[in-house]
Parts: sequence; structure tokens; C-alpha cells
Amino acid sequence: MAAAGVPHGRDSTVGGVLRRCRELVRPALVETVGRLHPWTAEMAAYALGWSDAAGTPDPDGSEGKGVRQALAVLGAEAVGADGGAAVAGAVAVELVHTFSLLHDDIMDGDALRRQRPAVWKAYGTGPAVLAGDALHALAVQCLAGAPGPWTGEAVRRLCGTLNALVRGQAEDLRFERQPWSGPGAVGMDQYRSMAEHKTGALLGCAVALGAVLGGGSAATVAELERAGRHLGVAFQAVDDLLGIWGEPAVTGKPVHGDLRQRKKTFPVLAALAGEGPAARELAALLESPEPPDRATAARAAVLVEEAGGRAATRGEARRHLDAARRALRGPALAPDAAGELDSLFVSLLDRSR
Repeated sequence: MAAAGVPHGRDSTVGGVLRRCRELVRPALVETVGRLHPWTAEMAAYALGWSDAAGTPDPDGSEGKGVRQALAVLGAEAVGADGGAAVAGAVAVELVHTFSLLHDDIMDGDALRRQRPAVWKAYGTGPAVLAGDALHALAVQCLAGAPGPWTGEAVRRLCGTLNALVRGQAEDLRFERQPWSGPGAVGMDQYRSMAEHKTGALLGCAVALGAVLGGGSAATVAELERAGRHLGVAFQAVDDLLGIWGEPAVTGKPVHGDLRQRKKTFPVLAALAGEGPAARELAALLESPEPPDRATAARAAVLVEEAGGRAATRGEARRHLDAARRALRGPALAPDAAGELDSLFVSLLDRSR
């Protein structure tokens, strides 16, 4: 039996699902952002891809895929509710995701986001921090105003996720101060913890919020959150691959960008864990006091692959994707929504940006 409000015959392709969820959530997202001060609202609209840096509507702006809001809608439908029950949760997670990108770009010094200047480059660092803070507060306010008996639980879950995001980002920033080798080096389990908090927590929260607002049982909500967390670790692994080998015209970031910034990502750490000549040469390159130029970064990318870092990262992504898909088979979910969640999960492993 299809979930309530989930008609047969709809477009269940991944693109169709993402489009349907964006169309459902977009009016509430626009209305919510409109509550902000005009200046922070303008920066938010720019960050969301709705307008250019002059505040003019930008039909060519990229709004992103809307994965997190789709997870929230599908989470509600998976427990038999209408997707509309999850709109406040979908808006909240989209605002949290956007605020985290604004702050991450500042902390990482990333000048581009979705193939155009990041908010801090377009408006300045201070204004971008302010806009991120405004979106953070607005996300909690939006969810707190959601009708229904499960609002308190939803807000508590979102606040816990916000703490997890900060923890993950703190771990990521701290990695920059740790050595590449020796007793203080970043371990693989440390990296997995960072990825689960920084990326997995919000994906898990998104699908769980939908289930909470849709009236799902505690056990079902927990399983859906677990699925989302595994998905997040897989998502981060793919993101790490794109950070080294992604196509700049697609990702909007420079080739071998993560290596030039000496980021401690999964492929690099997995390669360094090896004991062969490629791992040793890679360690020497990364530990050099000189910042990597293009040629050095290109050589490092070859060494990461030769030392097994690329294959290990693909394996890590596949293991967590499989765990996420298994979690979907545990609870008694509405089959249409469960199938769409499964398809969405698989598509994120195959993404190019």
C-alpha cells in the first residue's frame, strides 16, 4: 500500500523526487527567509542561489540538489504521513545546511561555492558570519513554530544535531594542527568520527525529523536516523574523492584542491597508512615546509592512488552506503517512500559534485 499522500504514477526517478520535494518546500523556505533583516535576507538568497550579489533574481543560480529537504519529506512519507507534515523540518535542515556552508567557506578559505564567489568573498567575512548566524537562529525558530504534538522532540533533535555539527567541524579544524605521521597523527577512526558528526549528523537528522513530524515510532525514527548517518559518512568519502580527482568545471573547485591545501582527507590518510614506497614519498611531499604547487599536488594525487587511497575511499563509501540501505529494510516503512529513499542513497554515491 502506498503511503498517505503518495499517489501512484508520480515521477519516482531521483531527479523527479528531488524536484517534487523542492517544489513542496520552496514556498515555505522563501517565506521563512523573508522574515530576516533585508540585508541578511539578501545574503541568504544569494547563498541559496536565488539571486546575484546585487540582490537581483538570478535564473542561472544553482540552488543545489536539495538532498536534505528531500530526506525530510521522504522521512515523513516513509512512516505513512503526507510529505507536507515535514515541511518545517525540511526548511530547518536546509537553513542549517546553508549556514554551515557559509561558515565552512570562511574557515577553509574557500573562495568559490557552486561555481561563483562564496558569500564571504561577495559580501565580506563579517557579513557572511552574520548571515550564517541569522540562518542558524531562523532554523530553530522555524521548527519551534511547527504545529503538532511532536514539535518539542523535533526541536530537541535539531539542537542535538547542531552540537554534533560544531563537534565535527572542531575535529576537522583540529586535524590541521596534527602531524602527518607519528603518535599525534590523525587516525582513521578519528576521521570517521569527524565525518559522522560533520556530515552524517545532519543527513540523519533530516530523515529523522521527517519521521518525527510524521508521527513515526521511536524505533523507526532511530533506524532512519542511523541510515542517514551512514549515508553521511559515504557522502563525505565521495566528497573527499571529488576534492582530489573531481572535474573543476563540474565541482567548481580547482583540480587537486584538497591536496594543495594539505587537507587530511580519507584518501590521503588511507594512503599514508600503507608501508610501500608510494606512501613514503607521499609523506615526504606533505611534510615539506614548502606549500605544494600544481606539479607537486599532481604528483601527490598519483601517489595517493598508487598507495591505495582512492580504492580504500571507494570501499569506505560502499560499506557505509550498504549499511544505510540495510537500515531502510529494518523498520516497516511505506514501500514507495522507502524505494525512493533507497534510490536517492545510491545516487549520492555516484555523484560528480
